[in-house]
Amino acid sequence: MPHSHDAADSIDDALEASTEGVRALKISMGILLVTTVLQLVVTVFSGSIALFADTVHNFADALTAVPLWIAFILGRRAANRRYTYGYGRAEDLAGLFIIAVVAISAIVAAWQSIDRFFHPQPVHNLWWVVIAGLIGFAGNEAVAIYRIRVGQRIGSAALVADGVHARIDGFTSLAVVIGGFGVMIGFPLADPIVGLLISAAIIVLLWGTVRSLGRRLMDGIEPGLLHRAEHALHDTPGIEGIERLQLRWIGHRLSGNATITTSVVTLTEADQIATLAQNALRHAIPNLDDIKITPRPTTSPGSLPEDADHRRHL
Repeated sequence: MPHSHDAADSIDDALEASTEGVRALKISMGILLVTTVLQLVVTVFSGSIALFADTVHNFADALTAVPLWIAFILGRRAANRRYTYGYGRAEDLAGLFIIAVVAISAIVAAWQSIDRFFHPQPVHNLWWVVIAGLIGFAGNEAVAIYRIRVGQRIGSAALVADGVHARIDGFTSLAVVIGGFGVMIGFPLADPIVGLLISAAIIVLLWGTVRSLGRRLMDGIEPGLLHRAEHALHDTPGIEGIERLQLRWIGHRLSGNATITTSVVTLTEADQIATLAQNALRHAIPNLDDIKITPRPTTSPGSLPEDADHRRHL
C-alpha cells in the first residue's frame, strides 16, 4: 500500500501492482500446466471422459492467464493523446477472450460426454483416475490461494475473481473422483454424467464472469466501494455534504471525481479540504489512482467563484 499521497507514489504503486500481478500469473499458469499434463497422461491410459472434461478445462484456465498477463503489461503504458485514460481497459478485453476460451472448453467437454452416452467405452485404471482428480483439486486450490492473496494485496478484482474461479474448478476435479468411485461400484454411466455436470458447472461459473465483466464495461462498481468512499468524505472535517461522487474501474485501478459542499469562504481553505478529502479516500480505498475533488460553497457564494478550478489530483 502507498505510504504517501503524492502522484508519483500512485504511479509507482500501480506499476508495482502490475509487476506482482504478472508474477502471480506466471507461477499459477505453470502450476496449472503441470496439473494438466499429469491429468492428460492418466486420461490417455484410462479413457475417462469426466477426467478428459476436467483436463480440457484446466488447460483452458492455464491459457486464460496469457491475455491477462498481456493486459497487465499494457496497463503499465502511460496515457497519451489517443488513450487519455491509459490502457487499463485491456484487462476487460482480456476478460472477453477468457470468456470465449472457457465457453469453448465447456462445449467440448459436454459434446464428448454426450457422445459417450451413445458410444460407451470402458474406463480403465480407475485408481489412477481418482488420483488424477485429486491432483487437479490440489493444483487448482494452490493456484486459488496464491491468486486471491496477491489480488487482494495489489487491489486486482480480476485476479481475485480468477482465484475464486480456480477454487471452484478444484471442486469440479473432486467430481471426477466421485465419478471414478461410481464406475468402481458398477455404475459406468457415472463417468459421462460427471462430465456433463462439470460442463454445467463451467457454464454457471461463466455466467457470473459475464455479469462481472459486463458491469465493468458499463462503468459499474461494487456498492461497497461507493459506501466506503461516502463514509470517508462525510468523516472529513469541513465537508458538509456530497453533491456527486463517481468511481469507475480502469483495469485493476480506480479513478473518479467528486463534488463536495463546504462552508469555507477562502480558496486556500477549500484547497486544504480537497487535499484532506483525497487523503481520506486513499486510506479508505487503497487502489484508488486518481480522483478530482471540486468544492462548492454552502455560504458566501461569491467567495468561491463557480468558474474557479478547485480540482486536486492524486
